[in-house]
Amino acid sequence: MSSILVVEDETRIASFLVKGLRAAGFTAQTTASGNEAIHLAVQDDIDLIILDVGLPDTDGFAVLEQIRGQGVSTPVIMLTARSSVADRVAGLEGGADDYMPKPFSFEELLARIRVRLRSDASAAADPTQLTHRDLVLDLRTRTMEADGRIIELSAREFALAETLMRHPGQVLSREQLLSSVWGYDFDPGSNVVEVYISYLRAKLGKDRVQTVRGMGYRLV
Repeated sequence: MSSILVVEDETRIASFLVKGLRAAGFTAQTTASGNEAIHLAVQDDIDLIILDVGLPDTDGFAVLEQIRGQGVSTPVIMLTARSSVADRVAGLEGGADDYMPKPFSFEELLARIRVRLRSDASAAADPTQLTHRDLVLDLRTRTMEADGRIIELSAREFALAETLMRHPGQVLSREQLLSSVWGYDFDPGSNVVEVYISYLRAKLGKDRVQTVRGMGYRLV
């Protein structure tokens, strides 16, 4: 039975979520404190975190930064009353796995929880390191080496590098990368893939990621 931590300071919403999750067969606990959430995320055996942005003692972005900084890779779905693209990008860049604005449908949240838990279970069976020539991507420590050098990557750069390294030499279309790294509901008209490919090239070397005109990109 999967364990879910609900970090939410609105009592009505927290109670609603816990009751719904328990009815769906999950173990659920709740806290309104960001600091307690950090402690629970690090110390307890939690399978997924539902994290509200607005908390009384700190905000959800700071909580996310703290737990990711301590090596916690537990899937995080962020909830917020803020609907701006900037807030959404901030959460995803900080290491959130998904993002839902309030008000939300519980059925949709439940579907997203199940998708994240399935993805996490599949990832657990994967190797802890991906290698391609002199590139090494460590999935546990979320670090990357190239030519023996540690390369600092943001959460989204790391996800893009991971996707490319899982398919070395294979051409991945812009749409495949957008879906894999940013999610199915990201704006298809955005140039975010091109922007992050350029970020990776700047850090790894411009010749490592090849553009295949009219088709996509591949790691060479």
